[in-house]
Amino acid sequence: MNPTDKVRSALDSLGANDIQIQIVESTIFTVDDAANTIGVSPSEILKSLIFVIDKSEPCLVLMSGSNRVDSKLAAQSLGGRRGRMMPPEEVYQRYGFHVGGVPPIGYDQQLRAVLDEDLFAHKIVWSAAGTDHAFFPIEPHRLLALTGGLRACLKKEG
Repeated sequence: MNPTDKVRSALDSLGANDIQIQIVESTIFTVDDAANTIGVSPSEILKSLIFVIDKSEPCLVLMSGSNRVDSKLAAQSLGGRRGRMMPPEEVYQRYGFHVGGVPPIGYDQQLRAVLDEDLFAHKIVWSAAGTDHAFFPIEPHRLLALTGGLRACLKKEG
């Protein structure tokens, strides 16, 4: 199953078959690429990052596109002490998604998720859907429910 089909299947299994995945020719590889392609501000772009908490547990850190994640805050929000981003090669090997297309759903096992508080300032955020040419709109509260995640302040200050 290709990466976008994995996301579509996950949306359908979560009862979100009303969410439309859009495919574009231009890339959404970076936050700026995505914001320009979609026509929204960078803060409305969802960055889906796979973190490793305390050297063992993979989890999703879902950030507003204009923010940088504070690794310590992300780990603490999930009950850990330390967090680090999983290397891109490992994300691809384990989950089949390349950087620029990492989605918030579509994984073989449920990953714990934490959502950046700043996402909730927007009615809609825009998420990658498995590749750097596929995306979908979603309300932050709905994303919270679909991922079974929690809200936290994750922004790195300064």
